[in-house]
Amino acid sequence: MTQNGIAFRQLGSHGPKVFPLALGCMAMSGMYGPSDEAESIATIHAALDHGVNLLDTGDFYGMGHNEMLIGRALKDRRHQALLSVKFGAQRAPDGAWLGYDARPAAVKTWLAYTLVRLGVDHVDIYRPARLDPKVPIEEMVGAIADLIKAGYVRYVGLSEVGVDTIRRAHAIHPICDLQIEYSLITREPEQKLFPLLNELGIGATAYGVLSRGLLSGSNLQKSGDLRTVFPRFAGENRKRNERLVQALNQVAAEKGITASQLAFAWVLAKGKHIVPLVGARKRVQLEESLGALRVQLSGEEVSRVEQAIPASQVAGTRYGEEQMRMLDSEK
Repeated sequence: MTQNGIAFRQLGSHGPKVFPLALGCMAMSGMYGPSDEAESIATIHAALDHGVNLLDTGDFYGMGHNEMLIGRALKDRRHQALLSVKFGAQRAPDGAWLGYDARPAAVKTWLAYTLVRLGVDHVDIYRPARLDPKVPIEEMVGAIADLIKAGYVRYVGLSEVGVDTIRRAHAIHPICDLQIEYSLITREPEQKLFPLLNELGIGATAYGVLSRGLLSGSNLQKSGDLRTVFPRFAGENRKRNERLVQALNQVAAEKGITASQLAFAWVLAKGKHIVPLVGARKRVQLEESLGALRVQLSGEEVSRVEQAIPASQVAGTRYGEEQMRMLDSEK
């Protein structure tokens, strides 16, 4: 299957065929500072027009705002998009994180609200945002399997979980894909997770390819920007990491492309089972990222990029200490 001459990728042995880049919509709902709704909808439309057919969201992005935004964008265009939705994160009115709830009854309740906000009769991929340590993964996956039987969901996905959890989940119902942070400076999934995904025939949707804008030189917003609490953006860590960004810029300039395009091209070159998420909230950002599809990296070039931007030199963890302890994927 192709679109505009671009070959689609199979999202795991049990999932759909998708455009090689997906659109992550989180930043359209204020997570990285203010965004413009009209531009956000225009960006979603531009992605669909280019052939992008997988949109990723979470029911807690903007406390439902992101789903309602996508619902407005997909009016009369639902047939063009596959919807991937994360659930389970609990937040207070002030935005504070309260934990996760993936009890079977809660899973079905989350989806009921999601369907209304999106204005659809089903979602394509449904996944817990994180592992709920209070709920056996078998019970949570079983609840999604019930929703599949009832016609409200098409595929089961996972997010930020480790190898044992993946095996247990896959034994209950085939898993479509694992959503995991993966980039030039976050390469840990290569060690245990990706070999297991290949073994089980599970795809990967990679988020954080630009490390939340670090690799593209993005400036932090003065207010409402979640990145201000991330260690890689803090103080001396930011200064040290900027040296890696400079190295990336240099390699990209030699190829006549941008650092962002090189970062996406690198992920695309690492395996046909990986579909990177583009976190664009403006059309110009989307267009730049789509340019990565025209970049072909040889094995030698991939190695050179990795040597120029060694992950071992990254300063700071990808999340704060408390969140890192909660990640099943880090265990």
